[in-house]
Amino acid sequence: MSLPQSSLRSLRNWLLLAAAVAGAGTFAWFQFGSQTAPVQPDALRRMGWDAPAVVRVEPAALGQLDVQIKSIGTVTPLNTVTVQSRVSGVLEKVVFEEGARVEQGALLAEIDPLPYRAQLEQAEGQLQQNRAKLENARADLKLYEQLWEQDSIARQQLSDQRALVQELLGTVRANQAQVDDARLQLSWTRITAPLSGRLGLRKVDQGNLVTGSEAEGLVSITQTQPIAVNFTVPEVDVPALRDARRGDAPLKVEVLDRGEQRVLATGELTTLDNQIDTSTGTLRVRAQFANEDEALFPNQFVNVHLRLKTLESVVTIPGDAVQFGTERNYVYVVQDNKAYVRNVMLGAAADGRVAVTDGLEPGELVVLEGLDRLRDGKQVNIPDASGAAAGAARTPATAGERRGPPPAN
Repeated sequence: MSLPQSSLRSLRNWLLLAAAVAGAGTFAWFQFGSQTAPVQPDALRRMGWDAPAVVRVEPAALGQLDVQIKSIGTVTPLNTVTVQSRVSGVLEKVVFEEGARVEQGALLAEIDPLPYRAQLEQAEGQLQQNRAKLENARADLKLYEQLWEQDSIARQQLSDQRALVQELLGTVRANQAQVDDARLQLSWTRITAPLSGRLGLRKVDQGNLVTGSEAEGLVSITQTQPIAVNFTVPEVDVPALRDARRGDAPLKVEVLDRGEQRVLATGELTTLDNQIDTSTGTLRVRAQFANEDEALFPNQFVNVHLRLKTLESVVTIPGDAVQFGTERNYVYVVQDNKAYVRNVMLGAAADGRVAVTDGLEPGELVVLEGLDRLRDGKQVNIPDASGAAAGAARTPATAGERRGPPPAN
């Protein structure tokens, strides 16, 4: 009985698939089967795994260590003022230079003073007129008092004259206040710097009509000497910071550039905020700097190093030498050209170094580089000043660069 054409095609496809799977399995066995055999010790030696490891070491040092808090801060001016006109008028003169440094009281601009001079003269004229009336009334009062003593005038006439003198005296005082106000308005036509600092860009050009209600003002002045840096301290470091502030000496603060390569300024911690920010778990603090060279610029981002205390006579090693395990911290110590594991107790860390409170003695050599190929008791080579390893032996990395089988003896 013959099969349908579609059944023949399905059977042929299944046979082809089975043949492909069988061929792939045979190829894999021939290709990879021989590589599963264990590598012989001679091969390991040729590959360099048993060769001494080349390492770089540094002795544990006995000295002082500055305990610091590192943070990122923002340079903030102590005062920023927007200079505005107190009177309305035409801006007649602009005498400041944008971006220049200005001292307190220096002239910045002038408003047209003519209307305010006229008001002052009018007030002074009214004052002079009423003063003359007051003097005349006082002279009449003196005469009336003499006539009263001679019983030549009625008492009511004397009382009226005394009241007139008091009235004119009040009028003169009001006129004097008007004169003082007019003189003050006239003085405000000269706009001066309210504080020392650096000017910003001019907001209004000469010839414009200005008023005292303009929000932008004429120009802004930012105080840069001294200047502050605001930064944050983690909540876990707040107790240590408060303890350090209880000392007599102020806490030193250093400000560095973005790459932490250059110290921009050195100042003192001045203020701690009164509460911890619950959203960030940090405390806002402020340091103040003289900034005589104006190295700090307002709103600049800087790295901050806050020194809490200085530890004296402690054993320190580079932080790169410490290996962190699940239950212990350890370093590799080199003795007799062999590396040994040494458990250590760590203390404070600063500037890439960490204090070792237990486990190391000053002068012992700890491994900094080549840690990935070390084990307890492994032979090591320490390069000399020229970079050549003592007891020259090919390192695994060097041996791995060789391609093909080893040369025949």
